[in-house]
Amino acid sequence: MSPHTRDARDAHPDKRTLRREFLAVRNALPEDDVRETETVLARRALDLDELATARTVAAYVSVGNEPGTGALLDALRARGTRVLLPVLLPDNDLDWGTYDGTGALVRVQHPGKMALLEPGGERLGPDAVLEAEAVLLPGLAVDARGMRLGRGGGSYDRVLARLAAAGAHPALVVLLYDREVVAHLPEEAHDKAVHAVVTPSGTARFA
Repeated sequence: MSPHTRDARDAHPDKRTLRREFLAVRNALPEDDVRETETVLARRALDLDELATARTVAAYVSVGNEPGTGALLDALRARGTRVLLPVLLPDNDLDWGTYDGTGALVRVQHPGKMALLEPGGERLGPDAVLEAEAVLLPGLAVDARGMRLGRGGGSYDRVLARLAAAGAHPALVVLLYDREVVAHLPEEAHDKAVHAVVTPSGTARFA
């Protein structure tokens, strides 16, 4: 049974099981669908007030069959928005660099992980994310409360903890496919709800 056909509470699956299920559905998506979705997501995300007014946005470069961010990154940069992209550190924390276009991205193979496209310029330090007025978070699913299911590496848990410790309150936004918005997801004490989800069908905000 695919994850979008049920309320996740029905069988009380754990996060690891849910991640496996959502990834299996993503990995089966046709390449054309992924490309078309990227364009639609960029258009919808650019209409968000939180992104329209942000002078600095922390984002990420999508990989594999993740909902595509490339078109959105270029549109934000063309609009004059400063875009920060993550650089994965050995301890899974994130440093940041400025997005200067696709030609300035470097393909980095981290041991035991998939290759990532990262900014090739100056490293700004982990605290650079505190300057962002909006943060795009990668995710596999979000529920009706805005609780996000991440990939489980913990990198963005650290980012969210850093923001909270500094008293920073950027808008938290996740880009997903329609089927990845579900009724309920398991949560842990450190989990933090996002403010909005953007899917090909539209945008939803959470209290």
